[in-house]
Amino acid sequence: MKLTREEIGRVIADGQAILGMELGSTRIKAVLIGPDHAPIAQGEHEWENQLVDGIWTYSLEAVRSGVQDAYADLKRDVLEKYGVELTRMAAMGVSAMMHGYLVFDKKDELLVPFRTWRNTITEEAAGKLTELFQYNIPQRWSIAHLYQAMLNREPHVKDICFQTTLAGYIHWLLTGEKVLGVGEASGMFPIDTKTKQFDAKMVSAFNQIAASRDMPWTLQDIFPKVLCAGESGGVLMEEGARFLDPSGSLQAGIPVCPPEGDAGTGMAATNSVKVRTGNISAGTSIFAMVVLEKELKKVHRELDLVTTPDGKLVAMVHCNNCTSDLNAWVGIFRQFAESLGVDVDMNTLYGTLYRKALEGDPDCGGVLAYNYYSGEGVTAFDEGRPLLVRRPDSKFTLANFMRANLYSAAATLKVGLDILLKEEGVKVDSMLGHGGLFKTEGVAQRFMAAAVGAPVAVMETAGEGGPWGMALLAAYMVKGSQMPLADYLETQVFAGTEGSVMEPDQEDVQGFDAFIADYVRGLAIERAAVENFPL
Repeated sequence: MKLTREEIGRVIADGQAILGMELGSTRIKAVLIGPDHAPIAQGEHEWENQLVDGIWTYSLEAVRSGVQDAYADLKRDVLEKYGVELTRMAAMGVSAMMHGYLVFDKKDELLVPFRTWRNTITEEAAGKLTELFQYNIPQRWSIAHLYQAMLNREPHVKDICFQTTLAGYIHWLLTGEKVLGVGEASGMFPIDTKTKQFDAKMVSAFNQIAASRDMPWTLQDIFPKVLCAGESGGVLMEEGARFLDPSGSLQAGIPVCPPEGDAGTGMAATNSVKVRTGNISAGTSIFAMVVLEKELKKVHRELDLVTTPDGKLVAMVHCNNCTSDLNAWVGIFRQFAESLGVDVDMNTLYGTLYRKALEGDPDCGGVLAYNYYSGEGVTAFDEGRPLLVRRPDSKFTLANFMRANLYSAAATLKVGLDILLKEEGVKVDSMLGHGGLFKTEGVAQRFMAAAVGAPVAVMETAGEGGPWGMALLAAYMVKGSQMPLADYLETQVFAGTEGSVMEPDQEDVQGFDAFIADYVRGLAIERAAVENFPL
């Protein structure tokens, strides 16, 4: 039974609501949930990464002020909806886009600007570590950034006292604890799923490299402690409360769960932590994850191995580019409408254009698009150039144009998933879609089913995304950690949740396969653009 406005107000006033925050690529979002796990308030802050001296980064000032603004927006939402001030909570947690490079010295000062997941500057290190560990180390992983800095002989490396991720950094500010959830940690360094800690043999191998370069530290010295979902990540300290809420009204002492990455919160938000379940997160970047029954047969550079928030092995296909180019094209159509004197609602515009794609040819009629704003590890690109290519005899219609751009958003993902599902023979019982791309009902879901060749479900909670998933993990810590995470989600959160399941249409499947064949051949066009149209 849904709570009334007055009942929700009492829940908040009594300190029984739970907060989840997530720092995404374009938005920092805060979600407050009630006892039934349903969102009751939210706040957000928009931001953008900056390309500074060839490095994709966010300043720590932007990080801190963005978190504060998102929380202040949440407080305003609570006050406007329920007439109460948000001063205490039952639990909270913070998550963020994974990977990257944040290193601090003994005075807790940042040594070099934050290097985000989006950078593709660690090819040498990633390749050497993959060979050393016999375990795929993608370029965006924290250990690849650390080793590349060592290979580059960057002087700051010897001064490192603490290395963490963006989620770990915010958690540190809130609690003073240098910890990570195991899912987030699995994007720093490989995890041993038996111990649910950093793999000891690989840690030892890396420490030998560090010693040979006269580093005064080991990974154990500088890495955060690894925790599983359900464990305590500490409590909100007084300084953390003042950081999050400079107004002074937020009370310290709130239990804080281990910080997680957007992969882990995506799994929680889609009830995809059981073996043979999977999910697809589609926003600025796009990734798909499948919880594995066993280890893969061999190392694939296109596939990451990470974990669920409770430490199960997960194969992930991660692509840096998804909706950025789509959003740019929708912006062009908005400008066109405004030039005609038409004021168009953006949700209406997105929905209209996306639905138009359903009228396109299954193979997009000879229209080809590349959405590479940045490099793409799956297809071995260090840089990207958004492109639209078509044959002279193509059927260049609005429907095919939009369909090609929507296909493009999932094309690189399909390249990786084909390796996982076809070459490795991994079985998946269900795939759940979430993120902004799925907000227009029945469009991206249909095309994703064609790309995967398996049913794709979208739940009514699909738009809630990562911050809601983070709030669920915080709730699990204080309410359900005596049972497995999968059981808690199944019985306490998602029982009775409605959604839609779309089976793959065989004509769409064949059309997407034909599009991908052109797409893979046409990667030479993208490469030529990178080489001959420099930044």
